[in-house]
Amino acid sequence: MASNETDIYAENILLCYPLLPNSCPRTQRHTIVKVAMYTFMLLIAIMTVFGNLLVIISISHFKQLQSPTHLIVQSLAACDCLLGSLVMPYSMVRSVEGCWFLGDIVCKVHSSLDMTFCISSILHLSLISIDRYWAICDPLRYKMRVTNCTVTVFVTFTWLFSFVYSFSIVFSGVNNIGLEELILEMSCFGGCVLYFNKEWGLICVLLVFLIPGTIMSSLYISIFHVVKKHAKVLSEKVSTTVGVHTQSSAQRERKAAKTLALIMGVFFLCWLPFFIATAVDPFLNFVTPVDVFDALVWFGYFNSTCNPLIYGFFYPRFQKAFKILISTYICGFSERTILIFE
Repeated sequence: MASNETDIYAENILLCYPLLPNSCPRTQRHTIVKVAMYTFMLLIAIMTVFGNLLVIISISHFKQLQSPTHLIVQSLAACDCLLGSLVMPYSMVRSVEGCWFLGDIVCKVHSSLDMTFCISSILHLSLISIDRYWAICDPLRYKMRVTNCTVTVFVTFTWLFSFVYSFSIVFSGVNNIGLEELILEMSCFGGCVLYFNKEWGLICVLLVFLIPGTIMSSLYISIFHVVKKHAKVLSEKVSTTVGVHTQSSAQRERKAAKTLALIMGVFFLCWLPFFIATAVDPFLNFVTPVDVFDALVWFGYFNSTCNPLIYGFFYPRFQKAFKILISTYICGFSERTILIFE
């Protein structure tokens, strides 16, 4: 009786490659669940691509937005746009179906690009925090320190480091040292899983999350205190001749402080769970369920979806640029193409 039940269960298992003896089992989900997952993930990918494309086009189209700061933002948007177009669609199929249909080499390239764009995105956020710190806390020397040439050097280094670090780890297999037996036991045709041993799990978390996150946190806390101090000074002014200007300046300072808090909140909300799992899971013998880890990965992806919303829609300059581009090239209305700032 038990043998018959086992045979029936085996017959009901869907395989990624039914004709291969060592095929991975396909994740069995209800059709409604699959449709909901595809819809949600596809929406995130589309929003990521088009939101960041809007930022890239805005900075390229309007000369008033072509500053060293916005050069970093444009590079960040390019990184997030590539993540949404080259990585997310394939990750979506793997997450929903539980299978990888494109072979081992493409799996390694996909994993490398996934790491490259995610690491580059995080490092770009750190560059933006450094740029904002110098602009607000040391404005007199800001223009001397931050030039297009300086920014280009740091952005290029960020891209090269992310690319070399990611591809060297994945293709060298250094992250799998000590896990050979586990990987051999769990490997099957149709799988695409990136494992990290204890050492490289901690190194990855330290280099690409803790250090950049600490830099961002410390700098934004300093900026927050400076902004708060400026707002307090402005609010204490009692001269009637500058009263309206002072009030509007104080409001802008408070809005800037709230935006900084939002930046940090979204960053840690999206990435902290994933990196905690990456650091802890090797010490727990990889007990984290695949679906849970996939959810944490997509939570990290969502940060790239939020970046154009935060750095674009929360700043008046980008709001005006978006309005002109959308009304002119999408809605077909005739709008002025000269961007005028207050």
